[in-house]
Amino acid sequence: ALRYIAGGLSATVNDGEWVITSYLAANAIILPITGWLIAHLGRRNYFLLSIAVFTLASGLCGMATSLGQLILFRVIQGLAGGGLQPSSQGVLLDAFPIERQGMAMTLFGLAALIAPVVGPTLGGWITDSYSWRWVFWINVPVGLLALGACAITLRDPDYLTAQRMALRRQPFSFDGVGLSLLVIVIVCWEVTLSKGQEWDWLGDPFWRVQTLAILFVVGLAGLIFWELRHPSPVVNFRPLLERNFAACCIIIFCAYAVLYASSTALPALLQSLFGYDALSAGLVMSPAGIFAVITMPFVGRALGRGTDARWVIIGGLLTMAAGSYWMSQMNLYISPGQAIWPRVVLIIGIAMCFAPAN
Repeated sequence: ALRYIAGGLSATVNDGEWVITSYLAANAIILPITGWLIAHLGRRNYFLLSIAVFTLASGLCGMATSLGQLILFRVIQGLAGGGLQPSSQGVLLDAFPIERQGMAMTLFGLAALIAPVVGPTLGGWITDSYSWRWVFWINVPVGLLALGACAITLRDPDYLTAQRMALRRQPFSFDGVGLSLLVIVIVCWEVTLSKGQEWDWLGDPFWRVQTLAILFVVGLAGLIFWELRHPSPVVNFRPLLERNFAACCIIIFCAYAVLYASSTALPALLQSLFGYDALSAGLVMSPAGIFAVITMPFVGRALGRGTDARWVIIGGLLTMAAGSYWMSQMNLYISPGQAIWPRVVLIIGIAMCFAPAN
């Protein structure tokens, strides 16, 4: 819907990309501090607050009358949305015994993979049939339903309640320096990656990319140095000393980089160079979701039977590599089917990686 949003708000497509960049930057800022927020607010309270604010921001996005307003509301939406995934995973890990966590994470991964696959087709149909504004407004009834269901169902486990009570008895301490450094690092990184091509990377005559890159490197070094020495860091890097956890973080980082890159680039390619409308581009994206649905239960079943998760992850990464290489061979003379099948292979690979890595 991005091109329709830019046109509807009298903006260029390049300026319209801030609609994505602003959301992802806000999302990435809030993700690392979710643990701190949950500890102080309680997971249930924070989760319900995130759903409520996300739903409200979605409604405001649909009512935006200028690109500036939409970017502001997307930032609010991103700040709220960042807390949903880690909170959900925490709920799952507390709700299921160890022997059933593999299947629980598989079902969670199924939803996480199907959504960005089905989304383009649904969003394309809504955009073509109604208006880009309904891409945001459709979140409102879903969000309200989720808010009510979670308010009735969710309860914090005893250990989280005890942790929150213990924190309340201590003097309030907030790592403002750490949060400031985190914001600088994430914003500089996100804007550099999003606008670097447009600004000619390190050849930028206005030194925007160079300045952002320097701030990113200095800010990251300062963030790591500060947080490792702070008694109550807003981002705790110490869990990364656990080898398996650090390795899985790197794998998930790389896998989602590939997923989001292809999910963003392919519709833009199909709409700009092939002349597809939003619905047609979405229909090319969606068949991969069927294969994700087929793959994930087999992965969960294999993990439940004691299959070594490392081999499943390796197989998934190799499959993703094959799908990515296949996509790199596309040219301007391909049929829709020749764009569908490389993405199917890619999604099968990430479906294999998600559950065992989590």
